[in-house]
Amino acid sequence: MQGNRGPHHNHGANRHTTGPPEHGHSGGANSNGQQPDSSEHRSVNESLTLDLQSFRKPGEKTFTQRCRLFVGNLPPGVTEEELDTLFAKYGKASEIFVNKERGFGFVRLETRIIAEIARAELDDTPFRGKPIRVRFATHGAALSVKNLPDFASNELLEEAFAVFGQIERAVVIVDDRGRPTGKGIVEFTSKPAARKALDKCGDGAYLLTAFPRPITVEPMEQLDEDEGLPDKLINKNQQYHKEREQPPRFAQPGTFEYEYAMRWKALMEMEKQQYEMVDRNMKEAQEKLETEMEAARHEHQVMLMRQDLLRRQEELRRMEELHSQEVQKRKQAELRQEEERRRHEEELRMRNEEMMKRQQEGFRGNFSESREPDMRMHMGMPMNRNSLGGNSGQSGGAEGSPVMSGNSNMPGPGQGGFPRGLPGPGDYVVPNKQRRF
Repeated sequence: MQGNRGPHHNHGANRHTTGPPEHGHSGGANSNGQQPDSSEHRSVNESLTLDLQSFRKPGEKTFTQRCRLFVGNLPPGVTEEELDTLFAKYGKASEIFVNKERGFGFVRLETRIIAEIARAELDDTPFRGKPIRVRFATHGAALSVKNLPDFASNELLEEAFAVFGQIERAVVIVDDRGRPTGKGIVEFTSKPAARKALDKCGDGAYLLTAFPRPITVEPMEQLDEDEGLPDKLINKNQQYHKEREQPPRFAQPGTFEYEYAMRWKALMEMEKQQYEMVDRNMKEAQEKLETEMEAARHEHQVMLMRQDLLRRQEELRRMEELHSQEVQKRKQAELRQEEERRRHEEELRMRNEEMMKRQQEGFRGNFSESREPDMRMHMGMPMNRNSLGGNSGQSGGAEGSPVMSGNSNMPGPGQGGFPRGLPGPGDYVVPNKQRRF
């Protein structure tokens, strides 16, 4: 709220210049039955509306629950049109509700800053002779989140709770040094979404991140810490007057008040020590749980790595088996091919041998058929020297030739066939001497 002090002071000036005349006109119209000048009223509203444009942040969500104002102490018979006219200079309201019997209403403006300006200007201002009270309405769909990790941010918190419904605002609360306090606020646009988030996260099973620390979700306690409780709002009864008989003071030593004040102080010190001891025990328990969780997480990771290693070993074994099966199939295929090749070669060799045998048998058959008439002819004719070698003597050969006369009729290398007769006893020729047996 400190960042909005500038706009409050600026519009405080507008309140003194333009606010009272408008309220005066509205009050006069209700009491005297006269209507204010519409042209003047419209010009003032238009000028203020143009000034309020500068207080709208880029990308800011509009008409949220945080822009909803509670208007109390309204006069009887106030209508929604009159309440709309009262807030007209702060922009067009998206929600206007009036409970005429109980004298209160609700108005939802465009942005939070405009609602703050309207609350600062209209609070405790007279309306039909009664000072109205303007406060921010309680957010019925706001949740308080606790036990947040240190690395949680506004964006992470909004992303985590967006699964339950549309979110108006998600804030992680930090201290004055900007350090996270482990607490946050989540505001939904509707109450059913907030109830759904409470039902789902009530058992502490919802994890904000991968770190297994469940968060705590509770309904947010609405506290008016901006205005507090002014003295004018206290019911001034008998107890009030009894308490205010003496002003604030210090108790003097030796008095009744001082003695019991010391006893109250000792009780508060004991309470403080008890809280510190409980906090210390809780912190030690949290540290122990975190240590056990870290060890369990490492063990879990080791187990996952071991399972992954076993899975990879199994995959490697399967791949080796497939590879060995593939190698065996290739070897068997090569053996079959080699066997087929040998069988083919054996068949070719046997065919060649068979063809050679057939050729030899055919040659022998032809040779025996051609030799048989010649043998018969030679066996029927006498073989002598004169008959075989008569022509050789006539050609001028001497009787004492060293060459056998029977050899003159022998077939040469170029002649086919065999001698027509076998040599007789007198067919051998001896050099320089002829013998007949």
